[in-house]
Amino acid sequence: MISVKNNKEPAMRTDSRPGKSRRSPLQTLYKGDQQPELLAAQRSLQGRREHLEQGCLSHKRKRQVLSPEDLKHLIVDDKHGLIYCYVPKVACTNWKRVLMVLTSDGRYINPLAIPANEAHVAGNLRTLSEFSVPEINRRLRSYLKFIFVREPFERLVSAYRNKFTRSYNTAFHKRYGTKIIRRNRPDPEPEALEKGSDVSFPEFVQYLVDPRTQREEPFNEHWERVHSLCHPCLIHYDLVGKYETLEPDAQAVLELAGVQGTLQFPTSGKSTRTDGNMAARFFKHISPFYQKKLFNLYRMDFLLFNYSTPEYLRTR
Repeated sequence: MISVKNNKEPAMRTDSRPGKSRRSPLQTLYKGDQQPELLAAQRSLQGRREHLEQGCLSHKRKRQVLSPEDLKHLIVDDKHGLIYCYVPKVACTNWKRVLMVLTSDGRYINPLAIPANEAHVAGNLRTLSEFSVPEINRRLRSYLKFIFVREPFERLVSAYRNKFTRSYNTAFHKRYGTKIIRRNRPDPEPEALEKGSDVSFPEFVQYLVDPRTQREEPFNEHWERVHSLCHPCLIHYDLVGKYETLEPDAQAVLELAGVQGTLQFPTSGKSTRTDGNMAARFFKHISPFYQKKLFNLYRMDFLLFNYSTPEYLRTR
């Protein structure tokens, strides 16, 4: 087991290139002598970190150690001294593309030239779980650790739309859709039981709040809670970025990594991005009873990352 040691004061880091010495991103962050506009953006990201720390203090859990298995979502960039915890449905494809460029020694230059499916191939990027315990703790102490989060229900609706309403996601339909239909739909058609391709959002919600679901297996990463994927009360993230302010927050991270002149974070071209209005339309068909159960399930993500209870919820 790993007893996480997170120094807030960064250790000195030397560039791996002979004769070169530079500040690590962590040193740059805590030195605080960057450009004024960059400093303001970073203060905003650090302010979220302070809110997160307060939330963790208020809701302290007993378990104080992590296993390597818990660190599979933490991607490591040894070249630039970065650790990024990826959260599906929070621009993680583009962050993985960026990190492939940063760690590739010139093989990749343009993030958008990397196919989305290639960005998710296991082995293209190293995760913290691959290292020995001393190496894990050394990186946690001296690397800049960052995470990007999103309003929990908008992320959930985005996951549902992507995995259950797209005809090409047959693997998800077979793996989860058939199970959801079998459990929650009275008298399902044989085709629905075989294909699992027409799961409704209310059926998906019933599946999530059913205690049997998590007893049988952990949540899939696309709808697992951020605090369970990234363990923000055990790992000290230096920066907390948000999907709602993705571009300036990503820019601040790239500035700290010292690559702002050579690399730009890809902007989203999606015209039907899941927002609060779209989430409200989906939740209109969920009863107050199930809305309350679902909110309780994701309560810690709302609390830790300072998201308000959605106005459209009818939980009373």
